Amino acid sequence: MAMGTRKQREKQEDLWIAHRELAAAPGHPFYQRLNELLEAERFDEFVETRCAKFYAEKNGRPSLTPGIYFRALLIGYFEGIGAERGIAWRLADSLALRRFVGIALDEYTPDHSTISRTRRLIDLDTHRDVFGWVLGVLADRGLLKGQRIAIDATTLEANAAMRSIVRRDTGESYEEFLRGLAKASGIATPTREDLARLDRKRKKRTSNKEWKSPADGDARIAKMKDGRTHLAHKAEHAVDLDTGAVLAVTLQGADRGDTATLDETLCEAGMAVAEQVGREAELRPNEEPKVNVAGIEETVTDKGYHSGAVVKRMKAYGVRSYIPEKKQKGRRNWAGKAEEQQAVYANRRRVQGEYGKSLLRRRGELVERSFAHCYETGAMRRCHLRGQENIWKRQLIHVGAFNLSLILRQLLGAGTPREWKNRFGRLVLTLYLLLTCRMNQKRFCRSRISASDAKCFVRSRSRLRRPTCRKSATCTPGC
Repeated sequence: MAMGTRKQREKQEDLWIAHRELAAAPGHPFYQRLNELLEAERFDEFVETRCAKFYAEKNGRPSLTPGIYFRALLIGYFEGIGAERGIAWRLADSLALRRFVGIALDEYTPDHSTISRTRRLIDLDTHRDVFGWVLGVLADRGLLKGQRIAIDATTLEANAAMRSIVRRDTGESYEEFLRGLAKASGIATPTREDLARLDRKRKKRTSNKEWKSPADGDARIAKMKDGRTHLAHKAEHAVDLDTGAVLAVTLQGADRGDTATLDETLCEAGMAVAEQVGREAELRPNEEPKVNVAGIEETVTDKGYHSGAVVKRMKAYGVRSYIPEKKQKGRRNWAGKAEEQQAVYANRRRVQGEYGKSLLRRRGELVERSFAHCYETGAMRRCHLRGQENIWKRQLIHVGAFNLSLILRQLLGAGTPREWKNRFGRLVLTLYLLLTCRMNQKRFCRSRISASDAKCFVRSRSRLRRPTCRKSATCTPGC
């Protein structure tokens, strides 16, 4: 066979080419099964009905269909791409993803500006409806119970820099503010060293009441998990402790405490469960419901959510709370707080029981797993959008993709394409380990010794030494 060269390959492109002659890809098995799931549940019909009011009926340029738009955001989770620009590039580069979203080879894929414009066009409530649709698919497969939930929060790094913050009252930058302080203290022409020294001596240097970001007004100054101070947002999840599905996701200001944001996330989760209960009663009135009809009965959080007022409100909602207490110095004064005292003591008894401890262990497992999948491997720890509404839209579909992965893990044994790809490697490694253990077992059987000769050996503390006979100095190595 003669070797071809690159120059021989260079030729003028044909003006016309038949559609059958275009290169075709077999498609990715993971995305094929995901498309089969979406088509079986009539996903495109659902989103087209919800999004019809945002499109003109007759006039206008060709738009990005709702099915392609939401599938593109699902790709962001499954491929671990945080930015919409990266999603557009990956979609244009992969023939398998083209087939997944339904774009032919003779059509252009949407660029990042088209995806961003469609996101701004479709409102937040429609994204919530799509998230609720995914919960309905989970409920149909028994992956949603809604009886015991865990709530926790994490911080997302905002798309804004600390060096760009300005004063809320005057609008001056941080450096201009320090120069004004330096001149007021008697330094006419302060250097950078003078400004740094003056800044170190100040107390409460960055307060959200005094400073804001001109790029993202919703971002708040907060300390990240690695200890850095950065502009951030706060994401809060409500996770079903029976299945691991995320029932609700909210986006809050990073400066808000856990006790202030708990009620909003709990209400979102409660409405989601009530909606699924009503949906099941309408679709299957004569069957036993798969979702808990009584709604949320137990709530588990970490000790950052504990306060007497929170525990009292949980009791008023009819929800049993399992919230560990923070360390207290001395005895609390319960004068005039009899109901709160009773609620706190009941919560303490539940937390100290075996059942409460098991719930807390499960909370740490499932909630942190949702954070790891959505924000670490899902690449949304660093926000590429500005404004809470824009981030929340993307976050709802991102977490919805996480919920879909629970179904795919049940069907395929893999929740992401990368996990599907690693299954072959795990299979080869398992076979290798089994063969290695089998060979070692045969070698051990060949080199076995009798029980009488074993008394001649000296066993060390950690391993078996080379066989040495104590009875005779002329003992053969086979003794």
